[in-house]
Amino acid sequence: MTDITRTQREFLSSPIANLAAMAARPRSLAIGCIIAVSALGWVYLAFAHASGTALLDAICTATGVSATTRDVTLVGAMWIAMTFAMMLPNAAPMVLTYSEIADTAARKSVGVISPFVLVAGYAVVWLGFAIVAAVLQASFASTSLSPAPALVSAAAFGVAGLYQFSSMKDACLHQCRAPFPFFLSNWQTTTRGVFRLGVQQGLFCLGCCWAAMALMLVVGVMNIFWMAALGALLTAERLVAGTRLTRAVGVGLIGFGAYLAIGAGAGLG
Repeated sequence: MTDITRTQREFLSSPIANLAAMAARPRSLAIGCIIAVSALGWVYLAFAHASGTALLDAICTATGVSATTRDVTLVGAMWIAMTFAMMLPNAAPMVLTYSEIADTAARKSVGVISPFVLVAGYAVVWLGFAIVAAVLQASFASTSLSPAPALVSAAAFGVAGLYQFSSMKDACLHQCRAPFPFFLSNWQTTTRGVFRLGVQQGLFCLGCCWAAMALMLVVGVMNIFWMAALGALLTAERLVAGTRLTRAVGVGLIGFGAYLAIGAGAGLG
């Protein structure tokens, strides 16, 4: 911080000076915005859950939403809130890593772009996922899952469990856990370039989580308690080193899928 900046702040009132100090820390602002948007998503979902509306009841079943424009819009809002509430917190390590490198670059008089641009690129990926998921769920209204919807659910859990053991899952999770080498080797100094970095990081995150998120689409478990548990689990995967947790989750998903398949087979018998 320059002496001129300090001198200017001496003439500002305390609230304005505090705002000026915050503006000088884009990393803190970006993290604060992530927390705020995620919190708003959870508040929206909590109010929708507490209201017990027919729409929410319909969303909690895989075939309960009609494919009208209004319903697609409302379901889309729910999916966007859910996705941002669950996935934006996972962007915090990415923002912190980018900001650390940007601080070093700035000290060397290298131009840097605000981390807000990075977060915007990341958010676009998940916004697209939420819109696609909403449209697909609305389309289920005209698609019958008979005669054995439980078998469809069992298959979804099985696929999600098997994906936990895949090399793609490991590669994407590694990029999410340790974004420093990615940023270091792909550093950009333009707004478009940094936005593209955010999109790439969002795609890595999507590669980690698409199977688990797809469970909520196929099975229709858009319940706030399920969402909180899944969000915590996806965050834990990024914080716990190694593959032990990832493999354990895979075994659990496969086991639950097998349980559903056995139950469905008994019901058909």
